[in-house]
Amino acid sequence: MQNLDYRVVEQAIEWLRDDRTVWLCTVVSTFGSSPREPGSLMVATADGAHLGSLSGGCIEEDFLARLADGEYDLPAVIVRYGAPAEGPENARIRLPCGGILEVLVERMAATTENLYHLGEVRKVMGGEKEFARQVSLTDGKRGLEPAELGGLQVIQDEGGEVVRIRVGPVAKLILAGYSTVAEACANFAISLGYQVVLCDPREEVTRDLILPGEIEFIPQLPSLYIASPGTCTQSTAVVAVTHDPRIDDLAMMAAVKTSAGYLGVMGSRRTSEARAERLRRAGGLSDKDIERIKMPIGLDLGSKTPAEIALAIMADIVCVRRGRLPATP
Repeated sequence: MQNLDYRVVEQAIEWLRDDRTVWLCTVVSTFGSSPREPGSLMVATADGAHLGSLSGGCIEEDFLARLADGEYDLPAVIVRYGAPAEGPENARIRLPCGGILEVLVERMAATTENLYHLGEVRKVMGGEKEFARQVSLTDGKRGLEPAELGGLQVIQDEGGEVVRIRVGPVAKLILAGYSTVAEACANFAISLGYQVVLCDPREEVTRDLILPGEIEFIPQLPSLYIASPGTCTQSTAVVAVTHDPRIDDLAMMAAVKTSAGYLGVMGSRRTSEARAERLRRAGGLSDKDIERIKMPIGLDLGSKTPAEIALAIMADIVCVRRGRLPATP
């Protein structure tokens, strides 16, 4: 899940607590070009307040206009955008990209049951394991159950009466120590929807540091934070780009003991070979542990500047997260 989706759930809970009915929208499926993947969220109220997105803007405008006109009074319904209209009541806008998008729209009144359900969803997003959120299209009943790793993000049963949406930990980037490359990685990660955490105990480095509000700064040795229970999940990337072995090596030694989905540390091939030997000798890491660490980090883009190096790193992280391998030359 993206950090934006987490904030959508938080906002929905806040509005429900204010005794406001909310409409929770989830991208169910996409065909052709689409800027948002299945599982992406948006929440809105009848007066047009909203957070999150479903597309590049055209769908949101149409949805909010129809909501203001009193549509979407059913507990749960799937709306298709981009498909040929089957009648006036089903007419939908055509997408400029030519794609087709299906959206699950849930009407949630300010009830204890709905507050509890979204509270549990929020816990899952901040936890370590994946769950499946079940929504009945006949009566809007909702539930959560453990989900197996992998599989489709959204599944609709053969009868079309139940939608199952995979919910998991928010994608997180842990930056072990500050550097100009780390700062550039943070900026890219924020735009990609990651939760970003920067750890650095060095006061001489971070004393006058000014970071965007979206970045959580922890003045602590990164390895201690990384080793904290529940900090790293399959959706977590741990990146060390300080060139300081006291920071980078300890961070990797801690990270290999977690379930983090991506581990990487910056350095030339020679530096990486020397680091691997140190990690074996001083850190007690096995060859299998060391194979988990991307050394040198990132895709080979011929990067030179901090921004280019950060681009190569984040591109590699996205490749791994999406289950894609970089193209061979």
